Amino acid sequence: MRIVFAGTPAPAVPSLTALAASAHEVVGVVTRTDAPLGRKRVLTPSPVAQAAGDLGLPVIKADRLDADATAAISSLAPDLGVIVAYGGLVREPLLSTPRHGWINLHFSLLPRWRGAAPVQHALIAGDRTTGAEVFQLVPALDAGDVFAELRYDVPREATAGEVLGTLAELGAGLLTGVVDDIAAGTAVATPQRGEATLAPKLTLADGALDLTAPAAVVIDRYRGTTPEPGAHLLVDGQRLKVLAALRGPDTAADAGVLAPGEFGLSGRDVLVGAGEGTVLLKTVQPAGKGAMPAADWWRGRRGDAPRAALPGTETR
Repeated sequence: MRIVFAGTPAPAVPSLTALAASAHEVVGVVTRTDAPLGRKRVLTPSPVAQAAGDLGLPVIKADRLDADATAAISSLAPDLGVIVAYGGLVREPLLSTPRHGWINLHFSLLPRWRGAAPVQHALIAGDRTTGAEVFQLVPALDAGDVFAELRYDVPREATAGEVLGTLAELGAGLLTGVVDDIAAGTAVATPQRGEATLAPKLTLADGALDLTAPAAVVIDRYRGTTPEPGAHLLVDGQRLKVLAALRGPDTAADAGVLAPGEFGLSGRDVLVGAGEGTVLLKTVQPAGKGAMPAADWWRGRRGDAPRAALPGTETR
């Protein structure tokens, strides 16, 4: 079949690579326009655009699948559209342009976590099993019938970035299998069952760690917001990024019982109290500085012991 692929971030690249190596022909790649990255805000092609260039595939750059994008895609006469984390909606008439419509590789067990950030929301919610599904794209958000599914038990300490990377690799094989079945006329899709939950795009505020919650809940939010948008605490009025953390002991003999937001040192470990138990900080990034071991941050401070702000309170 002639395939048009739409995707933007790194997790979409394994699927594009797998399709390019398949028996099918990728006749075009749609991705979002170059974005400013880094401190110097250098315009940089998306990971999918870079991969398409390496594969010698024609690229259509568009932030919206508008009339111009639709005309460009239609001119390629695709049999099937494949979308993996493109970052935009496919509407009519583009939805019906390919002979077989569009299919989507989505990183959740639908209908749970429909939306832009399914892995992040799954980890924040404490889900211990997630997965990936390939479904038929329809006008409603992530609501189409499902062709194939894989389930994945989330490692206890894995972050959203790590889980998404694994699902991207596993999902590429799932996706190409569905494409083969569609070409052979043997693909069968079944309706989604269960209660739908939404997974909207995360903001910087979603990375704020609420230390009045139990430590297990705090760690789930840290895992779900790492690496993006990034977990953080507010210490002395400044954001302290939490780059690596684990659940700490409920009590530590040399640190005592730590109240929510109270820091303590247990051996070489930096702990901060939560509503129940403690969070062990491994790597942090203070405002205006680079990443460093939490113990180095602790030793480099002067004056009174730090204290993290709690929701609805001022930094003390």
